[in-house]
Order: sequence, then C-alpha cells, then structure tokens
Amino acid sequence: MSRPEEGRSQEASIVVRVWSLIAIPLLAVFMALVVGAVVIVLSSTLVLKNPFDPMLPITAYAALAQGGLGSYDAFISTLVLTTPLLLAGLGVGIGFKAGLFNIGAQGQFLMGAVGSVAVAVTFAHAPAVIAITASLLGGMIAGALWGFVPGLLKATSGAHEVVTTIMMNYIALALLAWIVIGPLRQAGSVSPSTPDVGAAALPILLDRSGHIGIFIAFAAVPIAWFLLYRTTRGFEIRAVGANPDAARYAGVKPRRLIVLTMSIAGSLAGLAGACTILGVTHQMNTTFSTTVGFDSITVALLGRSNPIGIMLAALLFGAMRAGAGPMQINAGVPVELVDFIQALILLFLIANVVLRRLLRLRGVSGAEQTGFDTITRSYGRETTV
Repeated sequence: MSRPEEGRSQEASIVVRVWSLIAIPLLAVFMALVVGAVVIVLSSTLVLKNPFDPMLPITAYAALAQGGLGSYDAFISTLVLTTPLLLAGLGVGIGFKAGLFNIGAQGQFLMGAVGSVAVAVTFAHAPAVIAITASLLGGMIAGALWGFVPGLLKATSGAHEVVTTIMMNYIALALLAWIVIGPLRQAGSVSPSTPDVGAAALPILLDRSGHIGIFIAFAAVPIAWFLLYRTTRGFEIRAVGANPDAARYAGVKPRRLIVLTMSIAGSLAGLAGACTILGVTHQMNTTFSTTVGFDSITVALLGRSNPIGIMLAALLFGAMRAGAGPMQINAGVPVELVDFIQALILLFLIANVVLRRLLRLRGVSGAEQTGFDTITRSYGRETTV
C-alpha cells in the first residue's frame, strides 16, 4: 500500500473510532430533545389549555440556547455552573475507569464545601493567597476522606461502593446540619448559617461572577487525562477496571487502587464543593443542597468517562442550567424541563443496547465503555480484591 493510501486509511480509522465513541452520546442528547419537544407541545395544549403551537419547542430551545450561550454574561453563567459539574464529573469518571460506581459525589461535594468553610473561618485574618489555597486544600481533603471510607470498606470487606456511598451521602447531610448549627454557626445569626468566607473568597476574573475556580476546573481536565493515559498509576486504574483478575495476575494491587481511586474521586468532588462555596455562595446554611453530585454521574456517562468528553458534557449541562430561566421567561416553559431532559439523556444512555439494535448501529460502542456496566458486573457476586 502506498503512503498516501496508508494516510487515508489511518484517517478513516480515526474517524471510525471517534464516531464509535460519540454516536451514542449524540443520539441520547438528540432523542432527549425530541421527546422533550413532544412533552412541551402536549403539556402546553392539554395542561395549560393553550392553542396548539408546533413551533413552541423551537422557541423554547432557542431561548434555552440564548440564555446559555447567547451573550457574554450568559456564557460566564454557563462557565460558573459548569465548574462544579466538571470537577465532580471527573471524579465519577475516574471511578468508572477503575470499575467503581461512585454514587457518593453528592456527599463528597457537601463535605468539601464544609471543609473549605471551616478552613476559611480559621484563616479569616490570613493573607488572601494563603486563605484561598488552604481553603481549597481543606475542601479537597474533606472530600477525599469521604471517598476514602467507602473505598476502604470495598477493599477490606467487599462492601459494594454503591451502597456505602449512598449511606455516606445521608451522613454528610446530617453532619452538615450539625456543623452549621453548632461549631460553625455565625454568632448572632437569626437562622443558622456559617460566617462569610472572607479573605478566602475566590477572585473574580471574568465579569461579575467568573471566579478563578473556572480555570481550576478546566485545568483539572488535562491533569486527569495525563493521570489516566500517561502514567503507570493511570494504567493500573484502567487495568483494574477492565479486568481485576488479570490486573492482579500482572502484579497490580487492586485493594490499594480501589482506596486510591475513591480518594481521588472524593477530592475532585470536594474541590467542586469548595469552588462553589468560595466562588459563589460564600457561606452555608442547614438547607444548603445541590444536585451537582447526582448530575455529575450523567455527565461522566455522557462523556464516556474520558476527561475531554466529560468537559464537553459538563459544558452542555451548564449551558442548559444557565438557559433554564430565560427559557421560562421568554417561552413560558418551566425550568423543570431541563431536569426532564437530563433524565432522558441518562435513560437513553442506559438503554443504549436497545438503541443500537433498533437503529442497527454497527461498530458503535455502548455503556460498557463508560463504566456503567461495573455495577452490573459486580452486583450479585462476591467481590474479590
């Protein structure tokens, strides 16, 4: 084969590989939007008793896109909302690569937020550089500890991480409420809340809300990619996720990898919580809650557990969150439509086997490449580590 033909063959092979990876995510997003359009029309006609308007979905989606990406301010809002999704999604995705289904990003996020506030209060009178650095590290360490516990239980007793991380989420909620009411309660506050983070607040670099945490989140993408694909430890993580028995035979120690991976995942989710508190809210109360931990699971699945794919998925979800309000104002479609579409995306990702058979998609990889099958592989059998 001549060199030009070899070059064309390699290019075609690359295109095929890329298509095999992105086909299911693109199809899931497209079908979710189609079903969402049908729901918009039916709910407007049957529930709100409005005249039938087949153009209403286009109006709603245009307002959604305009609200998320249509202006500089909208784009900054998208980046701010993308930041925690990206960091927590990277944590969940790294867990997937090791064959671990981390449902605990929610609790790790909350503990990271609490840890960052606790350190910020401690360093209230320190220079801003020291206070910010210490608070971010405090959030990462708190999140890592919250991931370390289920990782240790998995490694030592075989306790399934899905069960233990869900339990840790509820413990995190209770612990957060106790800390805000007790040790971190601001003196003289009518309702329980923590003091302002003060000097530990993240600097604003982009307009009025674009804090430095945005750059931290996007800088984590190449770091995560390098860890997974260019280091020995990353190879071991992927080897354990692909086949723990073969990895053990090759000299890898799955016990240590499980604990390490869950700790890394927890630290990233904790960093997401720290960036949210230090960059956006600046304080916490007992009702502080978020859906970032659970949304990050969909982000990781949609991104195929690849850091670059996770970044694109997080941007999509961030834009949808930023555009939800303008969509309701300009098109009269409730903001809950965004939650519905995200749930549909997750549903179609899970049902990828059915989609591939119905649409006769050949050469397209499914959920087994995202880590979703780790839960089905390990449930119902004894885990040997």
